[in-house]
Amino acid sequence: MSEPQIKNGTPAAANDNWLEIVRAQVASLKYGVVEIVVHDSQVTQIEKTERLRLDKPTARPASRTP
Repeated sequence: MSEPQIKNGTPAAANDNWLEIVRAQVASLKYGVVEIVVHDSQVTQIEKTERLRLDKPTARPASRTP
């Protein structure tokens, strides 16, 4: 069985600093989700989903035709 992998391909055992990784992922987001996956009390995966918010178009006054 292979070692659990964090999204970037780094073995989870090499990433005992998972909290710093999570903080960095959160800091890099404007809108989105950072998800931590735990198995047997060990963080095995960190996923980041980023969302892009699109500004609503400004309302134009309706043109009136006579």
